[in-house]
Amino acid sequence: MTTPRHSRSTRIVAATTIGLGLVGLTACSVDVASGTGSSSDDTSTDSESGADTSDIWDESEVHDIDLDVAEDDLEFAISTYEETGEKEWVSADVTIDGTTVENVGLKLKGNSSLRGTTTESDPETLPWIIRTDKFVDDQTYDGETEIVVRSNTSETSLNEAVALDLLGQTGLATEEASSTSFSVNGSDDELRLLVQNPSDTWDAEQFGTEGMLYKAESTGDYSYRGDDPDSYDDVFDQEAGEDDLEPLTDFLQFINESDDETFAAELDQHLDVDAFATYLAFQDLVSNADDISGRGNNSYLRYDVADDQMTVVNWDLNLAFGVGGPGGQPGGEVGQAGGQAGGQAGGPRGGALAEGGLPDGEVPTDGELPEIPEGAPTDLPEGELPTGGAPGGALAEGELPDGELPEGEIPEGALPPGGGAAGDGAAAGGGGDTSNILVERFLANDDFAALYADAQAELQETLVDSGAATETIDSWTAVLEDQATDMVDADTIEQESEQIADAIS
Repeated sequence: MTTPRHSRSTRIVAATTIGLGLVGLTACSVDVASGTGSSSDDTSTDSESGADTSDIWDESEVHDIDLDVAEDDLEFAISTYEETGEKEWVSADVTIDGTTVENVGLKLKGNSSLRGTTTESDPETLPWIIRTDKFVDDQTYDGETEIVVRSNTSETSLNEAVALDLLGQTGLATEEASSTSFSVNGSDDELRLLVQNPSDTWDAEQFGTEGMLYKAESTGDYSYRGDDPDSYDDVFDQEAGEDDLEPLTDFLQFINESDDETFAAELDQHLDVDAFATYLAFQDLVSNADDISGRGNNSYLRYDVADDQMTVVNWDLNLAFGVGGPGGQPGGEVGQAGGQAGGQAGGPRGGALAEGGLPDGEVPTDGELPEIPEGAPTDLPEGELPTGGAPGGALAEGELPDGELPEGEIPEGALPPGGGAAGDGAAAGGGGDTSNILVERFLANDDFAALYADAQAELQETLVDSGAATETIDSWTAVLEDQATDMVDADTIEQESEQIADAIS
């Protein structure tokens, strides 16, 4: 098993020096950490003094990112998505903590988080990916080539920041994150969360071994579609390593086609089962329903060449701790999940729903649906609602209130194997399969289920009972209270912090 190499501690980036071989320029080329960029006059330096560059993942700071994008390019990126659903790269200049990197790639990033996006949307509120080497070979900032400006339905994004920090403390591969003041073309600043995008750079940092990284797309699943690589277009996308889908297809064939006896006996030859048990337990600890089993299919598979083994890698924790209003729309509170969380801290997958996981904190009893509103017809077939709208705001035919499940399909008060509700803002109880063949078969095996239970107990002890989670919440909260109250009021920061603490306590 290859142990991911990660660090959540503040890193100090060494000063770099530049030559003064260029004359007559308004800005000078500089080394930015391990890459190149440009520095505006007030941050340029000479070869004698050197240049201290900001560590973009320093959690003790609220960083500053300003995008400068031609208005035509910005409109093109957004209108193309609005009209076709395609996300196109455009060129931009980005200034990070005073240092400008020119001609970076900029593209919308997300799925459900982009629903409703139009050219009237404020670009500083949208999710983006910034890629420094898209148009300039080998250009980086602070050693990074891909930085994601994340979406979130809370005002502080504390939920994802804390969850990613805790994920790193489990020993699993994680993505670095930091808070930032974000603006586009001189707009008002928005408090946003920056997150590393898993790439070659990230893979080398986290694992340090030869391997391939495959991203599960929201349009796909973990089914086996044969050994033709073309069959996996829009299903998996390789993000790192030598181009080769054979390890992926071999793995998918095994988890789908092996009989139960072979699956039980040989899974640990194909998958790091201890890491996977910890992954599942962690998703439950932070009440994230938008994981490998959610409709967003949020996960990566990382193949280690030396070990000949896959590891499931986390991605997307912006619904952690139950953040999100119905449908994942803005305005949701921590603990008021649009979809059902995978469980309270330490709670089992498929276990009882967490309090607050349904509207107004109500949980259906005995599998019953809410009482039909006064005045609604009562002579309808069992379970059917009237068409054309019902009095009192009743739902349309065939729909159920957020968080409620059709009687008889899933055990009373239980979640489907692997966590339950739809991913990335999808409303609970909506259409779409929210299962995952690997999760289902893993938890159906007594030995693997025992690993999962052990991992739950360990995370409860090491993260919750130890006080580590509380320290992590307090640390992130203090930074925002000290540096971000010009963007989000102090009461909101305190409220969202307390809600996260309540969700994991």
